[in-house]
Amino acid sequence: MKSKIIGLALLVVTAATVLYYPALNAGDRETGKRIDQLVHATQKPVVDVVFVLDTTGSMSGLIQTAKEKIWSIASTMASAQPTPDIRIGLVGYRDLGDEYVTRVVDLDGNLDSVYAALMEFQAGGGGDTPESVNQALYEAVHNMSWSQRDQAYQVIFLVGDAPPHMDYNEVRYPAIVAAAKEKGIVINTIQCGELASTIDPWTAIANLGGGNFFQVEQGGGAVAYETPFDEKIAALSARLDKTRLYFGTEEELQKAQLKMDAAAEIDATASVASRARRGVFNAGAGGRENLLGDKELVAAVTSGEVTLEELDEDALPEVLRPMAPAAQAAYVGQLADERADLQTRIRQLADERNRFIARKVEAAGGLDDSLDKRLYETVKTQAGEAGFEYEGGPEY
Repeated sequence: MKSKIIGLALLVVTAATVLYYPALNAGDRETGKRIDQLVHATQKPVVDVVFVLDTTGSMSGLIQTAKEKIWSIASTMASAQPTPDIRIGLVGYRDLGDEYVTRVVDLDGNLDSVYAALMEFQAGGGGDTPESVNQALYEAVHNMSWSQRDQAYQVIFLVGDAPPHMDYNEVRYPAIVAAAKEKGIVINTIQCGELASTIDPWTAIANLGGGNFFQVEQGGGAVAYETPFDEKIAALSARLDKTRLYFGTEEELQKAQLKMDAAAEIDATASVASRARRGVFNAGAGGRENLLGDKELVAAVTSGEVTLEELDEDALPEVLRPMAPAAQAAYVGQLADERADLQTRIRQLADERNRFIARKVEAAGGLDDSLDKRLYETVKTQAGEAGFEYEGGPEY
């Protein structure tokens, strides 16, 4: 619930600003400087990642890879020091005359909702080249809620197999990439397959965008091993979801219910391996925002942010309302203990899972050309320039 703590801190800062306003008018700029420093000190660093994905018919393998790998990619991104908030956005694109030209999923720290949107992406259309790459890049640069935090690594990965249309009456990639660079957004390009006409524009976009260009096989070339630990991690992850309780207004409680419904849908429909990867992410420090979201009562009470006594009955989750105060406190404490235990067990199993996969990767020669390894090396270098440190390699 760091986001809630930040919110409270900012409320205090705002109040301080009002109290000191006369002094500021009188010339006490030093007070204003201290307030500004306090605001910035409360900001957690952020990694904003937007994947611009070709969703035409030839990209079915890559899209399936993305569905399986989004959680391990998020875990890789979150493994930095200092631990950042992770937000992911998506732009799916095809071409004029297809079912759609672009579909945009805005940057969001609630990765369950991003995953749900990704699951709706299906390969279709296309059948020729080029594609509406320029429009997709424009959407990614200009129509995403990029963070304004002081410490941020902001990056676009353009993933596809066909070059951009340069014959449409639209803004073209040189101008779009220049706008991205002005905003501090890095653009990397990943070519799937070996279509020769894609190489030059993909290389140019990466060079102009301060990023890297690399090629992978048509299906993405990601490491996607199943392990003997996946089923147990997935089961523990489902139990971890059930330790959440939410408080607040009726609107806030409805929003929380949508979040829990999304988690239940993932548990019912996603593959065991994908659910295991999600569990590993949620059990780590970087997955806290996705696991809890806003107004999560167990974390809020445990941290001292709120007390049960100060909440009106209507603001409590329904399960607590019939209970006596002592029973409410005991129930919340039990969930807190269960959550801590589940997270510890998931992390222990994740270590065994990682060792199992590491042996597989080593036996396969290191898989240095895999999508996972190339993404990791790219992020490690670029995020390093924003003050993030990555060690240990990609999460699988």
